[in-house]
Formats: sequence, C-alpha cells, structure tokens
Amino acid sequence: MKSYDFEIEMDVRDYELDTQGLVNNSVYQQYLEHARHQLLKKLGLNFNEMHNNGVDAVVHKAELVYKKPLMGDDSFVVRSSIRQSGNVRFLFDQDIYRRPDETLMLTGVVTTVFMSGGRPIRPPEEVVEALKKYRKSHE
Repeated sequence: MKSYDFEIEMDVRDYELDTQGLVNNSVYQQYLEHARHQLLKKLGLNFNEMHNNGVDAVVHKAELVYKKPLMGDDSFVVRSSIRQSGNVRFLFDQDIYRRPDETLMLTGVVTTVFMSGGRPIRPPEEVVEALKKYRKSHE
C-alpha cells in the first residue's frame, strides 16, 4: 500500500453532482485543493499568511486519472503525500478512496510552484524546514 503524509475524510454534497447524478469532474480538483491546504496546516504552514508575506503556492499542472465516479451520499477520503522536485516544484500525490469499501476513485499528481511578484521562486526555507521536520517526526 502507498504511504501518505495526510488524509482527510469528506462527504459528497448534493450540489456537487451533475445531471447524471455523479460528482462533476471539476469538483475533484476542489477536493484535492482542500486536502493540500489542510496538509500545509498540518505542517505548520498557513496558506493565507504566506500570501500576506508575498509568497504564493500555485498549481502549475494537475494530472488526474478518474477511475470510478463518486455519487450522491458517498463518503470518501483524500490521501496526500508531498515531495520536492527540483529547485522550485513540489508534487502532491493525491488519491481519493470511497468509504467504507476503500475503492480507488481517482489518482492525481498536482505540481505546485512558489511565486513572488509573479515570478517563480525557490521554496521558502520555512516550507522546506517544515517538510523536513514533519518527515523526521514520522520516520
């Protein structure tokens, strides 16, 4: 089984469904984004504080593979892990599993970069250190 840094449970809400009664494909990106923000909080990082300090983490690329559709009243868990790639990118490996049967519904890799003044920058030291500290405490 894959190793994850974080997981969050959620429920499908009725307004997220399309006319076929399935979760609209664009909603999955919202699920993944919420999970990424919660992972950052767990690492001791505040997305809004970073922005107020002139640094933004932005999505550069999202690669999603839809395996099976979530439907109304489904409960699910988003499991995420984070890794640095090169000098400026962080990759979030994110999978969605339906509860309670643990069926894999979606796999995704979301590439993020840090920006300041509209230009890519190296990740802030606080981010790199928070990730190192988190990993060390979970070894």
